[in-house]
Amino acid sequence: MFDPRIKDPLTLAPEATAAMTALESSLAQSGLSHTLLELVKLRISQMNGCAFCIHMHSADLRSHGESELRLAMLPAWREASLYSPRERAALGWAESLTRLADTHAPDAVYAPLAEQFNESEQVWLTMAIGAINTWNRLMAGFRQPHPETELRAAA
Repeated sequence: MFDPRIKDPLTLAPEATAAMTALESSLAQSGLSHTLLELVKLRISQMNGCAFCIHMHSADLRSHGESELRLAMLPAWREASLYSPRERAALGWAESLTRLADTHAPDAVYAPLAEQFNESEQVWLTMAIGAINTWNRLMAGFRQPHPETELRAAA
């Protein structure tokens, strides 16, 4: 277990935190489904190794009725038959943008996105991808523990 590098980084940049929170609120009004957005956030958090965000987004999905099987299979979404074409397009785009330096957002990944999402939805989804990558860098970079770690440490 790592000790946090900064106890509560979000309080140290209140204007930036407020801006990120406002972005999250606007994403909720984007017309994209809550489940789709949370699956994308969870997958990116898995890729980035952000325990805090993995905990948060998996708990959110569970509380909204997502199955344990879909949560468990998310890292293997390409091989699993549990995800819709729309979810697959979003997950592919999310992974490609999260690894932008390696992938360069190729046409082969963009084409399914363009088939499943209109241009406005593409922009909203891309904003969500950027936002969760920022949250992951804050929480993982400053080693913010997920709640169970804090509860165990307090016991």
